[in-house]
Amino acid sequence: MSDVREQMTKALDHLKQQRDELQVQLHLAKADAKDEWARLETQWDEIKPKLEAAREEVGKTAESVGAALGMAIEELKKGYERLRSRL
Repeated sequence: MSDVREQMTKALDHLKQQRDELQVQLHLAKADAKDEWARLETQWDEIKPKLEAAREEVGKTAESVGAALGMAIEELKKGYERLRSRL
C-alpha cells in the first residue's frame, strides 16, 4: 500500500514540476511575442506611409519603389508568421 502511495506522490510531484516549467515557458513566450509584436509594429509604422504614397504614385516610379517595398512587406509578413507560430 505504501508503494502505491509513494508512486502516486512521485507522479504528482513530477506533474507539478512539469506544470511549473510550462508556466514559466509560457510567460517567457508571452514576453517574446510582445517584443516581436512591438518590432513588427515599428516596421508597420514605417512601411504604411510608404505604401500609401506608392499607391498614389503608381506608374511613375512603381518599379524601383515596388522592389524595395516588396522586400519590406515580405519581411513583415514573415515576422507575422513567426509570431503566429509562437502563439
